[in-house]
Amino acid sequence: MESSVLTSSLTICLLLVLAVAPAQAVEEPEECASPVSVEVACRSASETHHGVAYDHCVASLAADPPSKEAGSLQGLAMLATRMAIDHAASTEAKIDDLADLEPEDARARYNHCLDQYGGAADLLRDALDNLKVRIYGTAMEQLSAALGAAESCEDAWKDDQINVPVAAHDREYGRMAHIALGFTHHAAA
Repeated sequence: MESSVLTSSLTICLLLVLAVAPAQAVEEPEECASPVSVEVACRSASETHHGVAYDHCVASLAADPPSKEAGSLQGLAMLATRMAIDHAASTEAKIDDLADLEPEDARARYNHCLDQYGGAADLLRDALDNLKVRIYGTAMEQLSAALGAAESCEDAWKDDQINVPVAAHDREYGRMAHIALGFTHHAAA
């Protein structure tokens, strides 16, 4: 009798394992992407996205040691998004420092830029989360929305024909965000 109970228990356990095993294989896709170099990824992104300059893309990413370990387009898209987040944060810090030098009544432009970059950083973080789980469509929407921060910030100075004090930061942020979008687009394909 003990033997039949043990056999029944083992049979039930085996059936459970067999029932669960295929479900787990479907839920966790294997990484099939072939390794891609920074140069190949940048060439591909620059050929399809007007905002990606090949030389700048290669120079920016090759200078970052994790780019050698990123390996896939998804990994490079995540790295470029992290770099765009860093640029947004440093631009936001620079704007905040400049705003502190202005009288209270002259800070509206800076506050506008702070709002733009704060929102962009949030969108980029959300895009990074979506990249991690391969939800490329949503990540591309968020990256596209985050691109507007630099232009909107610079628009705050246009009416008075004043040079934008963070123009170089704006440009670099925009370039990195374009690279992240270009890589994400190709990772999704």
